[in-house]
Amino acid sequence: MPTPGTLTTQAYHRGSDLLALGFGTTVAMWAIGYVCRFPGMNTPSWLLMALLVACLLAGGFLAARLTGRGLLGGLQVGLLAGLLNLLVLGSLLTGTDSPNQVVPTALLWLPGSLLAGGALGALGALAGRRGTDIPLIRNGLPSFAFVAAAATFLLLVVGGIVTGNQAGLAVTDWPNSYGYNMFLYPLSRMTGGIYYEHVHRLLGSLVGLTTLVLAVHLLVTEPRAWLKRLGLAALALVIIQGVLGGLRVTGFFTASQDPSVVQPNLWLAVIHGVTGQVFFGTMVALTAFTTHRWQEATASRDGGLDRKLSTILLVVLVIQLTLGSLLRHTDMALHLHITGAVIALGLGVFMGSRLILKYADEPILKRLGHGMLHGLALQLILGFVALYARNLTTADGSPHAADVIITTIHQALGALLLATAVLAVIWTRRLLRP
Repeated sequence: MPTPGTLTTQAYHRGSDLLALGFGTTVAMWAIGYVCRFPGMNTPSWLLMALLVACLLAGGFLAARLTGRGLLGGLQVGLLAGLLNLLVLGSLLTGTDSPNQVVPTALLWLPGSLLAGGALGALGALAGRRGTDIPLIRNGLPSFAFVAAAATFLLLVVGGIVTGNQAGLAVTDWPNSYGYNMFLYPLSRMTGGIYYEHVHRLLGSLVGLTTLVLAVHLLVTEPRAWLKRLGLAALALVIIQGVLGGLRVTGFFTASQDPSVVQPNLWLAVIHGVTGQVFFGTMVALTAFTTHRWQEATASRDGGLDRKLSTILLVVLVIQLTLGSLLRHTDMALHLHITGAVIALGLGVFMGSRLILKYADEPILKRLGHGMLHGLALQLILGFVALYARNLTTADGSPHAADVIITTIHQALGALLLATAVLAVIWTRRLLRP
């Protein structure tokens, strides 16, 4: 049974369930749209539209099924998703004759997005009603934080594809895109490297907005002052990350799109890659702190060594990710990266084995141990494959598809291992005494 403190915290976070479903529906729609419009996919428009409609119906269905809000809940989730989708809808509302020239039908498209989202969300809610208004989820804050972390992970993957395709400078200006407002750049012009880079920017804006709403929600509703500060720290970090990404392209604050004026900075690209991983780790930690399990847990046994080991492993993985970013962007530090992989592998196997064997009666620590061992094994295999793939070349000298795919998966799994290490640090300190 939840403690009185937990019930109080649940009462503070009313509305977080709708935020989780609205933002979650949007992230799912953007992920589907990204894959379906990926260069070379040639997905039929009717199939893409059907998948997007299915997302909105699913969002409304879950709103009615999980929150007990019925038809109104589905309507609210659909409206929120429709509002967020305006970030990408602008790409369909501008002509190609001159920058930022909005087509006359925009006045219909903008309210149409809201109406369609609300209607489909409500329709999904009709199918999801349970005949009772008792919610299955009383506090949606952990789900909302998880959605923010998932969106950040998606952004890391998309960023890895940008790096793999050497498309970081495909758009020469920032925050505009070839003179267009970033949110009004025509979809018809998003081809090849421009598609990779511009979608990365748009998804970054969605992650930034998600983090902003989460931070404000924590600031207004969260009783724990330290968690409010963590939310603000995450917001500051995502802003810094966005600025670093822009300055990587221009080198300094300028709206010029003249290649002879801008000064692309490769080292900022390396820093941008590392801070992205750190931000993802921060969002994973924030998600763990919002769970009921965290609030109810107490340290019941000794584990000073494992607390220290988890911290050391986290530091080693951050260094290893830094070396990986340096390798991907500058083709330097290969031997250092391999050496770091050996150290991380040995320490991770030792740490994961201890969590499994010593804390078999503590499900969270045991699951983290299994995740650590399985992730390291797969990462080792991917590392060898990536070494081979990085030597592949195409006839025109462009990055080979196998190289892009393998190295991006390798980077993404590195982020998941970092998340596992972050959770190990958090939970060993919550469940184990020094």
